[in-house]
Amino acid sequence: MIGLLASSVAAVYVVRLLLDHFQARRSISDHPGYRIFFSQSSILSNFLPAIRGITPGSNHLFRNRHKMYEYFGWDIISAVSVWPWNSVTIYLADAAAIKEVTTSRARFPKSVRFYQTLLFFGPNIIASEGDEWKKYRKISAPAFSDRNNKLVWDETAKIMTELFGTVWGDQTTISLDHCLDVTLPIALFVIGAAGFGRKSSWIDDDSIPAGHQMTFKDALHGAASSVFLNIIIPRGVMGFTERTRKVRLAFDELHKYMTDMIRDRQTSEKEERHDLFSSLLKANDEDSGGAKLTESELIGNIYMFLIAGHESTAHTLCFAFALLALYPDEQETLFQHIKSVLSDGRVPTYEDMDLLTHSVAVFYETLRMFPAVTGIPKDCAEDTTLTTTNAQGEKTTIPIPKGAGVIIDASGLHFNPRYWEDPEVFKPARFLGKWPHDAFMPFSAGARACLGRKFFETEGIAVLTMLVSRYTIEVKEEPQFAGETFEAKRDRVLAAWPGLTLSPVRVPLTFKLRGTKHT
Repeated sequence: MIGLLASSVAAVYVVRLLLDHFQARRSISDHPGYRIFFSQSSILSNFLPAIRGITPGSNHLFRNRHKMYEYFGWDIISAVSVWPWNSVTIYLADAAAIKEVTTSRARFPKSVRFYQTLLFFGPNIIASEGDEWKKYRKISAPAFSDRNNKLVWDETAKIMTELFGTVWGDQTTISLDHCLDVTLPIALFVIGAAGFGRKSSWIDDDSIPAGHQMTFKDALHGAASSVFLNIIIPRGVMGFTERTRKVRLAFDELHKYMTDMIRDRQTSEKEERHDLFSSLLKANDEDSGGAKLTESELIGNIYMFLIAGHESTAHTLCFAFALLALYPDEQETLFQHIKSVLSDGRVPTYEDMDLLTHSVAVFYETLRMFPAVTGIPKDCAEDTTLTTTNAQGEKTTIPIPKGAGVIIDASGLHFNPRYWEDPEVFKPARFLGKWPHDAFMPFSAGARACLGRKFFETEGIAVLTMLVSRYTIEVKEEPQFAGETFEAKRDRVLAAWPGLTLSPVRVPLTFKLRGTKHT
């Protein structure tokens, strides 16, 4: 009897799921796309490989790029899932539709539920919407000033000069098993100096201040490199292994450093500083509307700016160096352009940035191919529609029901042949003339566009310019890969996985000092 009752309940549940599934499909006029069991918002789907009818698999936006839009025939596709609830998600690789979404904030607010795990230091601009977001943006925007950008460039130049002179010194060849071993420390030092006003160096004093168990540099590095662990592992079980205990300590130490710095800056004599931390405190003090940030909000926001900038810069530079190593003709073109701008061999200044057009082009082309965030989630707040076009120029209008998820697919957009000629090819020159600005979304767009874009670009272009002016970049030769085809090498070196931002798996490179003979 109990078995019969259980079977009946299960049957009713399955029938209900199927009815809801078909209703969800009808709500979008059954527009082509994925019909899957697991919702993409479920944790399980982010760890499974692509299984037809089950899930598109982890990292599917970057893996598929524009291929699925070509397969289904439109630059907007749908995903209707069965479990854990019947949900509708709309993926966009159509520039006009994306512009409509990013400029219609009432209809398509940011989907903050995807960012709740980033609240561990306090409320912040990334994980907020509505009036709370407006308050954070009003106070934060003045911190991203031209004076701060100049500080970013100047500190980056010092850090690169110290790398070349003190760390690499008279070595004519430097081989790295993973390029992140150099791009992560660069980004870390720049963030420390231009973000917190705390200078670090490649060869630094490792003394730990009283009241702390880690140096500031180690705490920032530990917290920056372990965000994902801090998100997925509950704090209560962090003490079970040495690795997770160290991660927990890094977060605790960084929180203490930031708390101490807030109090020190608020009680010390006023001093003209242009680092991000000081600018944010100053903007908070001078907010005429009376909406001040609490200490928790200050810490939450400064941490998010620093982590987002630190990781995305390091990863983008790593991909840029990998691409230049794989395509030496493009690297030589970049070098010749840098040499024409800096003909006397001097260290570039912030005022040179606008002249370094090919450095910008390489940086942008890297971001086109490897956007830091491949999918930008929005919610649909009301029943509405979006219109899209196929390769033949035909249009269709898709109903989008209230409650549907909407994903701006940066990879799908950046590899859409309607906007980019030969999108699979590394071609920096496409950014030297007219190019489709509405089809370039590495920083989002509209009111929610990245506030730190100029900070990020300034650092990246300074690093790229200075390194290529002094060193040639090659893929490191390793005996286990002898004889591999160029295609196999490219796929290996450019492999990526979806961390907090798109992350290179392993980029083994060799840097050779220009103007010297190598054996």
